[in-house]
Amino acid sequence: MPTFVHIDIPTDKLERAKKFYSDLFEWEFEKPFPEMDYYLFQTTGLDGKEAIGGGMGLRGEPDQRIAGYIGVSSIKEYAENIEKAGGKVLNQMPVPGWGYLAICPDTEGNLFGLWEENKNAK
Repeated sequence: MPTFVHIDIPTDKLERAKKFYSDLFEWEFEKPFPEMDYYLFQTTGLDGKEAIGGGMGLRGEPDQRIAGYIGVSSIKEYAENIEKAGGKVLNQMPVPGWGYLAICPDTEGNLFGLWEENKNAK
């Protein structure tokens, strides 16, 4: 069953936001892409087990908000199903070497993302 696999947190000031989440939840950040101002983090559930991971980068648009990504086997398949169910697919793009993503509003206007893992993405 598809489930949330990644959360993306847009920021205006990366260091301020990293400090906030580190101080509050003890999240640790790593910067895997030296050429990008983007950090990854991994959370741990109350039971001590690894939970959802995410990323934090500079806000791309003034109204950009936190977005949750749902892992799916095929963005193409789910994009078709989203539109049949009354939602939309705003954009789709590769994340080279990682996979593909799509941003979608649901029938209520809430944004969510789809994530298809694929190390061959270009």
